Amino acid sequence: MLQSINSQLEKFMPLITPAGVVIGVIAASYLKEFSFLIPWIFAFVTFTGSLGSSFKSLKEAILHPFPVFITLFILHVFMPFWAWGIGHIVFSSDTSTLTGLILGMVIPAGITSFIWVAMYRGNTTLTLSIILIDTLLSPFIVPYSLHVFVGATVKIDSTSLILGLLQMVVVPSLIAMCCNQLTHGKVKQVLNPSLAPLAKLGVFIVVMLNGSEVAPYLRHINLKLLSVTGVVFFIALAGYFFSFIISKLLRCSPASVIAITYTGGMRNISAGSVLAVSYFPAAVVVPVVIGMLFQQILASLCGMFLKRFYVVKASEQQRAS
Repeated sequence: MLQSINSQLEKFMPLITPAGVVIGVIAASYLKEFSFLIPWIFAFVTFTGSLGSSFKSLKEAILHPFPVFITLFILHVFMPFWAWGIGHIVFSSDTSTLTGLILGMVIPAGITSFIWVAMYRGNTTLTLSIILIDTLLSPFIVPYSLHVFVGATVKIDSTSLILGLLQMVVVPSLIAMCCNQLTHGKVKQVLNPSLAPLAKLGVFIVVMLNGSEVAPYLRHINLKLLSVTGVVFFIALAGYFFSFIISKLLRCSPASVIAITYTGGMRNISAGSVLAVSYFPAAVVVPVVIGMLFQQILASLCGMFLKRFYVVKASEQQRAS
């Protein structure tokens, strides 16, 4: 029954996060008092999502590092510069919005990208390697990147930020990896059927509670909110586009192209919103929370494009032969 519920939840992932934001905004007065639960729920989500990770993935990444380096370059150099440039063009005088846009791009790769890569038969080993390495590096990359891009204009408590990332992302991932290693992969078979649907419910709750934190900024639709929404959508869409183009130009295999496209395009947006809520003014959270509205929908559209692209390419190759 739990496996059936989990498969149904996977189908509705593109709708779960937008629904969580909407409910959080509507019921903000009732939900805000439970915001202290966010880091703990997210730690559980990270643990569940990392049960498939192992030290074997790290070994694979060390032996074949090029695709990992390319994806990390897209995640933490190319896209943050892209967000910084677009943000300065549109919101040059709005430091909070600019910080939110950059925060949305410097957070680690999304754990849910593995689900989409597996669904479209991409390189899952590469995907796990990228997620794992990026997650372990996040306590260093995120504060440093924010200092580089907005450190002169925004006060950043790097110590608290690092501790938050360790609590919510790194430590749960390492515990899951150790469990996987010690049980030779059996822990995922035993725990995942029960925990996977609860983790998806946890994502919904985290998104909902984060939505309640920024309700005053999202309740009233105005030109500023619409412009932020448009820019966030454009930057997020560009992440998938550039990841696909770069991996194709470097002549990666189709399976690796799918993995790089998803890991380069998706972010651990829930972790980003938790960090924003915990360590930044509410105005910084708005672009990150808005990003939740699009992430799973864009992932679905990306999958449709990749499927069509490779089906069309295969049929052309068959006709040529």
